[in-house]
Amino acid sequence: MYLCTLLRNKKPLIMKQFIKMTLATVCGIAIFLVVTGFFFTISLLGMVASDSASTKVKDNSVFVIKLNGTIEERAEEGSPLDAILGMNDMEVMGLDDLLCAIRKAKNNEDIKGIYLEGGALSFDAPATAQQLRDALKDFKKSGKWIVAYADHYYQASYYLASVADNIYLNDHGAIEFKGLGGKGEYMKGLYDKLGIKYQVAKVGKYKSYVERNTLTGMSDYDREQRTAYTNGIWNYWLKEMAESRKVKAEALNQLANDSIMGFANPSDYVKAKLIDKVMFPEELKAEIKKRLKLEEDDDIPQLTLSDMLNVKSEKNDDGEKIAIYYAYGSIVDSETLNLIQGGGHCIVGKSTAEDLRKLADDDDVKAVVFRVNSGGGSAVASEQIRHAVKLLKAKKPVVVSMGGAAASGGYWISSPANYIFAEPTTITGSIGIFGLIPNFSGLVTDKLGITFDGVTTNKFSDYETDLILSKDNDEIMKHLQTYIDQGYQDFLSIVSEGRGMKPAEVDSIGQGRVWLATDALKIKLVDKLGSLDDAVKKAAELAKVKDYYTEAYPGEGSWIDRFMPNEDKGSYLDSQLRREFKALLGDLYEPLMEIRQTVKDGSRIQARMLEDVRVK
Repeated sequence: MYLCTLLRNKKPLIMKQFIKMTLATVCGIAIFLVVTGFFFTISLLGMVASDSASTKVKDNSVFVIKLNGTIEERAEEGSPLDAILGMNDMEVMGLDDLLCAIRKAKNNEDIKGIYLEGGALSFDAPATAQQLRDALKDFKKSGKWIVAYADHYYQASYYLASVADNIYLNDHGAIEFKGLGGKGEYMKGLYDKLGIKYQVAKVGKYKSYVERNTLTGMSDYDREQRTAYTNGIWNYWLKEMAESRKVKAEALNQLANDSIMGFANPSDYVKAKLIDKVMFPEELKAEIKKRLKLEEDDDIPQLTLSDMLNVKSEKNDDGEKIAIYYAYGSIVDSETLNLIQGGGHCIVGKSTAEDLRKLADDDDVKAVVFRVNSGGGSAVASEQIRHAVKLLKAKKPVVVSMGGAAASGGYWISSPANYIFAEPTTITGSIGIFGLIPNFSGLVTDKLGITFDGVTTNKFSDYETDLILSKDNDEIMKHLQTYIDQGYQDFLSIVSEGRGMKPAEVDSIGQGRVWLATDALKIKLVDKLGSLDDAVKKAAELAKVKDYYTEAYPGEGSWIDRFMPNEDKGSYLDSQLRREFKALLGDLYEPLMEIRQTVKDGSRIQARMLEDVRVK
């Protein structure tokens, strides 16, 4: 009784104390968040300022290129948080950044050489590796040295490292030297078990993109074209490696035939002249210091890719402007905002066409180099872009520079240009078109017992549902095939007009066939083998300008865009999770994203080449 009375008397006091403590806690948390946010903002601003500050190059410096991760056409700008975590030189490197950095290193007197450190490196296409190697060859013309070292050289990284003056390998290290090629998955057997059938309407006997869903193995036509371009790329690589290592290409090829070089003893690599010496890391350091004439206790001044990009270069903005417009990735009707659509960088039909129209109207731009690296995609989006290129060409010269691939839709958008350059190992052509639609009636009706019924006003009112869920859709497929046939004729006319050829002549080298650029040159699909720099020089020549400078388009978005994306860009969450998914799925990521892209694009007609030809 006394206790209850006491509590009643103390209740106002207890409530007052509770409110006071709650308010104090809330205020404390708020102050903590404000202070933490303030310091985090200061850190970010400091990082931005630091990141934008120019790098001061010390005398006797070495540019270090880690051959690890993936090299693609361009890399998205990293956030300050990436820099804080040391992630700027990880995962994905842009070919454009690397070429720029190597050019700066060549022209900077304080940089004495380049050190290549081998690792698990992959390229989006063989031509990407070739372009980077060409840049390193050009670097050596300055009289500076390149040294390569690795615990394990994967084949692509060895191809790149073979340009070095000296190649070293860690004791008990290994080199993958086995030739190119591999096996792909064919899903028809699985789909048969599930009751799924892929329906195809296509033109082009070589148009093999659909085969992994409709066959259990490679067709003869696909084997023919793959054999041609794979051997062509490998022979080009052999020639380049043999020249640098001062051996015969036939001898190198025999190594890949006679044994699994990845299992060889390190001393065998020396005998085969694949490397110069086996050494431990401390011996390598001593070798580099000797080249730099440093004392044993001296540190080696090093520059990373991020450092090199912040090294000041003599910016030449005198003369006339030549725009370089980068178009790379799948060609799509629209860029999506959700995770499931996160298939990497895309060429969006509408926005790319609008960008090209702006360049056409920009009087300061005297010519445009259209840098294309794409295996194609939506036929509708491809036509939007092609039309914009044609309008641009009516006002100023347009020169195409093909990257790793410019095939199918990638060739569609390239064909109107005044002049076309391709790298020797560029994959191009694939002039063909297809529609690929899954039918789930075997799964849904036969296995799950679900049936469909309803009313329509006209025969084809619900043809979309009938295509994917009805067994009786032969008439619809005939209409689709007619549509595809017309699309192919349009493709032939487009190439015929752009390249000054007869439609029948284009058809004879079309049929969906993929060509290596060295062969494409002979059949007039490209005008000349050459680099992006060669394309720029040609654009200046056509525009009749002697003094010029280049500017890249579209401008790379700031890192802040990832936190506040607009409706035309993927979310920050998407980009983060995409990296995690890529790491988790490994080699399965690209084919899964391609399947997703094809199904979700919204475009029924695809002008797309066979799956990406990646090398590692």
